[in-house]
Amino acid sequence: MRTFVRGAATWGVECPQRPSRVAGVTMAGFRVSDLEALRIVPHPAVTLLLEFGAGSSVLDCPAGRQQWGSVVAGPGLGSGGAVRAWGKNVECVQVRLSPVIARAILGASPADLDGAVVSLEDLWGREASRIREQLGDVPSWQDRFVLTDTLLARRHEAGPPVDPEVAWAWHRIVASRGLTRVDGLAAEVGWSRKRLWSRFRSQLGLPPKRAVKLVRFDNAAHRLVAGEGTAQVAADTGYADQSHLHRDVMAFTGATPATVAGEPFLAVDDIAWPTRGTTTMHHVSSGSVACRRCDDYRCERRRPPGSCSCAS
Repeated sequence: MRTFVRGAATWGVECPQRPSRVAGVTMAGFRVSDLEALRIVPHPAVTLLLEFGAGSSVLDCPAGRQQWGSVVAGPGLGSGGAVRAWGKNVECVQVRLSPVIARAILGASPADLDGAVVSLEDLWGREASRIREQLGDVPSWQDRFVLTDTLLARRHEAGPPVDPEVAWAWHRIVASRGLTRVDGLAAEVGWSRKRLWSRFRSQLGLPPKRAVKLVRFDNAAHRLVAGEGTAQVAADTGYADQSHLHRDVMAFTGATPATVAGEPFLAVDDIAWPTRGTTTMHHVSSGSVACRRCDDYRCERRRPPGSCSCAS
């Protein structure tokens, strides 16, 4: 187990030795003796937190709500800086599920979570308690990863897949690092805009435009953590300028880019998810920037007046 230290944060972190049998599943193990007010930063994945052992974590959610123990949350958990995690002697396996496979594994659409944190027991019943016991009984972290992967593979095989067109649209957004023009997705899959937007939202838990913004923010946020300046990050990740990046970071985290650059929740990814797919550095042309008004990345720079999709 490796040790992650960032400011006052000290965590034990373990990674699987083998990739998951299910494409779209990544996981890491954490052991934290004293977890103090960790800001949860939005991420373009469904989060499944499987706790075990004597300790427990608490998530402070909006409107004074709290969740203890094993939980599941839809993509974008923590938007606005509204979620904090804390606890003592926390031991858990954290799983990130691509929204494309989350419905099959969870037995419910991410849209049913509606951006909220849900107790795993409420979703899976007694199986959640059995998983906690089994994770605590096995002798090593690698055994825990194998146990978790076996569970996820079984549920994935039994669950319903999303529409191929919806999966294709999601992978297109991720591959572009959030620089896909959403209005073109429907035409590319041969569906009407209304049909794709409806299916995408109901099966993945967020509309395409929100997905684009979340993936783009995730890429930018990890580059800030890596120490890159805001001007360079804004230019290379599709933002119109530093002010545009600042507004997006504030909207997703409730904090400035400088503050987000020091967040342990993001910094630990280099150890826990070293091959993460949605946050790989990706340089785009200087003309690929998002409009301040409509977030269409192709309409702001080097475009004639009136050609922007938000100009009408």
